[in-house]
Amino acid sequence: MWHFPIAIPPSLGVWAVFMSVLVTQLGLPIPAAPMLILGGTMAAMGQASYASVLAAAIGATLLADSMWFFTGRAYGRRLLNYLVRFSLSLDTTVRVTRNTYERYGAPILTIAKFLPGLGLISAPLLGTTAINLGVFLFWDFIGAALWASVWVIGGAALHDQIVQLVLLVRQNGGTIVDAFAAIFVAVLLYRWVRRWQFRRWLAHVRISPDQLDGLMKSNEPPLIFDARPQSVRAKESHRIAGALLLDLDSPEPIPDELLKRPIVVYCVCPNEATAKRIVSQLHRKHLHQVKALKGGLDAWERHGYPVEPLPQDFETSMAHLTEEENDADHEGEYTVRARLAK
Repeated sequence: MWHFPIAIPPSLGVWAVFMSVLVTQLGLPIPAAPMLILGGTMAAMGQASYASVLAAAIGATLLADSMWFFTGRAYGRRLLNYLVRFSLSLDTTVRVTRNTYERYGAPILTIAKFLPGLGLISAPLLGTTAINLGVFLFWDFIGAALWASVWVIGGAALHDQIVQLVLLVRQNGGTIVDAFAAIFVAVLLYRWVRRWQFRRWLAHVRISPDQLDGLMKSNEPPLIFDARPQSVRAKESHRIAGALLLDLDSPEPIPDELLKRPIVVYCVCPNEATAKRIVSQLHRKHLHQVKALKGGLDAWERHGYPVEPLPQDFETSMAHLTEEENDADHEGEYTVRARLAK
């Protein structure tokens, strides 16, 4: 038999599920899966109903996601930039989510909750688009139902093992609250270690806007790559002077000319996790003189440095550049192979 207070009293079980899911979907680093699993176990043992547990989880998810959606609609990319400042991977997730949404549309919400980072960023990101609220809520409901059902059904299927685990915690002088606290601390510690490792690596490859401005005025100016997504360039059609588009998916070899020049890459990534991925890919292409612009294009503009409008044919003309220096019309900019600078 499952005796209380080993676990959460049945009268509070549904509310515990609701609050756990709500705070998780609002962005707190508290995993909701353990509480959903426990809710499924309670349902399997007759101490709660499956319908009430699922309704609590789905309702909390829709409430939190609706708040994020309207906040994203009100504040746009400024909100996204604020969010990714506190995450190691959200700016990469923003890029992936935006590209996936542009390709598949709102149905990506059906799987968003299963992918780390995507569940939090998808609602505010879609709020910045022209998607209809009703369409958003429809697909978000389906995604929330699928996500909650997996964990609840899993908890029900493994209820014997869950009970034994809870009893083991009890026998060692703990409670289910202690177990959840241990999980919370472990998640925070893991994220802190990753952030510390990331910042340590980043210190060696980051360059400030002031340093980049100095390099651009030197006798050997760097080659500057614009790694922003196309959708962002369409809305913010300007660049650092002379910046080239970057396509790292190209199988083409890197021109030897580039191996002799320092390279600076920028995006719109406040914590430079996307820049880290780009720099790592360039390293694999044997380009080791690569720096990531701290704060991306936003930081460059905040420091008051000038930008220039994107040429009208920027997206297409870059696909026809060669390895040699441009003529006078391109004012001496170096070029890269077609697929690299697509």
